[in-house]
Amino acid sequence: MKRAPLTLAAVAAALAAVTGIASFTAPGEPGGTTAKAAVRMPVERSALLCPAPSGSDVAETAYTSVTPAGGSGQASPGGRPGAQLLTAGKTVKPLLTLKEPGKPVAAKASGAEAPALAGAAEGALAPGWAAQQTTVVPVGSARGVLGVGCSAPDTDFWFPGASTAKTRQDYLHVTNPDDSTAVVDIELYGPDGRLKSDSGAGEGIPVPAKSSVPVLLSTLTATPFADLTVHVTTRTGRVGAAVQVLEDGVGADWLPASADPSGALVLPGIPADATSVRLVAFATGDDDADLTVKLAGPGGSISPAGHEQLHVKSGMTAVADLKDLTRGEAGSLVLAPADAGRAAPVVAALRVVRGTGEKQELAFVPATGPVGDRATAADNRATGGTLSLTAPGAEAVVKVTASAGTEAGEPATKTYTVKAGATLAVQPPVPAGLKGSYALTVETVSGGPVHAARTLALPADGIPMFTVQTLPDDRGTVAVPEAEQDLSVLGG
Repeated sequence: MKRAPLTLAAVAAALAAVTGIASFTAPGEPGGTTAKAAVRMPVERSALLCPAPSGSDVAETAYTSVTPAGGSGQASPGGRPGAQLLTAGKTVKPLLTLKEPGKPVAAKASGAEAPALAGAAEGALAPGWAAQQTTVVPVGSARGVLGVGCSAPDTDFWFPGASTAKTRQDYLHVTNPDDSTAVVDIELYGPDGRLKSDSGAGEGIPVPAKSSVPVLLSTLTATPFADLTVHVTTRTGRVGAAVQVLEDGVGADWLPASADPSGALVLPGIPADATSVRLVAFATGDDDADLTVKLAGPGGSISPAGHEQLHVKSGMTAVADLKDLTRGEAGSLVLAPADAGRAAPVVAALRVVRGTGEKQELAFVPATGPVGDRATAADNRATGGTLSLTAPGAEAVVKVTASAGTEAGEPATKTYTVKAGATLAVQPPVPAGLKGSYALTVETVSGGPVHAARTLALPADGIPMFTVQTLPDDRGTVAVPEAEQDLSVLGG
């Protein structure tokens, strides 16, 4: 999923104000100057969307919002930076208002009426702004913990791992933050390609301004499929999208969008005690994809016996049942082209189950991009957290910072070294004197790229309830070409 900062025009305007008039010309052109290499500048505005959390009357939802400390964002126009998440719908009111970087804020909601949220952060609160909602449904056929990081609006999403099986109720939640109606198309792809609909279901779905629309995926096809890939695009407007999964007798959670299609993917954060892991992949391009499958564990990477490779036909969904491949050691899945010269773009996700029998719970791990400069998981508790760090290539060093608590607690920092080809699973640092929840921020210090995920375990009545959130780069900065002043354009 692409995440486009909304700041390029503002940055360009700022540059113009500083330099007067900037002239970009070809190297060596008389009277001109050559544009310098791009520099990274903090974004000045960020937007986030959160889906409606649950349709259960007994649901309890916790919201957390934070901007990491130590950023270099500038004050917003008027000198008053702000970040608010507002309820979406006819009645708009603030739910969370962030006032300073490094100090998360939290709120709670109960029952089935909790709405979707939309919001924006400006100025010093914009770079790295993050929010999460964590919902606990204690009873019912699809009880569980449903966690999702609020995401930026976009126009294109891929969801491998969805289903229209009779035991599943998968709802695609589409949220429109803008003042005009968005129009969305939904395509479903099974093991033999795209599912056709004579009625045109899924085409041209209107999403009214500042509202959220849930779509039950089983209403878009007459034939149930255990494993599907969902492609969501907009004809007009931009939206947030996530799939809420309710599986009878197993559990519930959110399926976030996969990272953008790529020839190589990393799916970080498989719990050590996973009893079932299923890989769902889809080839988005015109060519089939032949992928090597490796499990990056504490000691390095291995190929799962019987699943060393996966063939994914173009435009079709492929599945690999990896069972309990972690066998007591936390790990991450690394997919790479079997022939480096013939890489085909794919998207992928994992359905992960902990527990057995009536004491099961599920979560989803989509392919995710590297941490990059910085990434944040907003909602963390004093106990129950596991941070997974994977270095698929070279060894890497990362810094992990625990923010202040929402009610009390002093920040704490630890540095970790992740071996090449391995996954390091740790209990993250916790703020001293913590009250409430807190945020975890991961920063790459040196070495190769690192992929990360945070597991939050909230067990209840013997059920290992949990949710997993991946930590891609927060895109808190944007590349802006440097320009030199050229006053010759003012001459006659």
